[in-house]
Amino acid sequence: MSDEVEVLISKEEVEKKIDSLAKQINEDYKDKDLHLICILKGSVYFATALSQRLEMPVTLDFVSVSSYGNQMSGGKLVVKSGLNEDIKDRHCLVIEDIIDSGNTLAMLKTKLEQKKPASLKICTLLDKPARREVAVDVDYVGFSIEDKFVVGWGMDYAQKHRNLPYIGFIKQ
Repeated sequence: MSDEVEVLISKEEVEKKIDSLAKQINEDYKDKDLHLICILKGSVYFATALSQRLEMPVTLDFVSVSSYGNQMSGGKLVVKSGLNEDIKDRHCLVIEDIIDSGNTLAMLKTKLEQKKPASLKICTLLDKPARREVAVDVDYVGFSIEDKFVVGWGMDYAQKHRNLPYIGFIKQ
């Protein structure tokens, strides 16, 4: 596979969309504390940018869930590390970089719901509905995109291109 990257969504468009998502989340969680659950590694850039725009008290936790490894198509679902904080009776927002098949997120959501949070919502920067294998309710969606392999804003190909300031796709 070539490592040539073409811009799909500009830095300015991403920033504007994150502003819009933050505004909606600020309205929905006004007067509530919010516990953000960032899915490692890809969601770190998005979670950081989003959290800086939130106006309520925010705490942050991380979970490492993998279904890719270094390949482009899914493999086995594995929870590598779980939450460090108890989420019982807390308002929680899972931050995801991209929802593809939905398998990883569906599994994680089930595990988190067992911990009895006050509420559990999902926010993703990108959604690929054409690839969906499992139905997942997503509360906040940045962009719905076509089925391209994307990089940038934390998303990678074999650990490369995470730091791109835009969302691009690998040219085939």
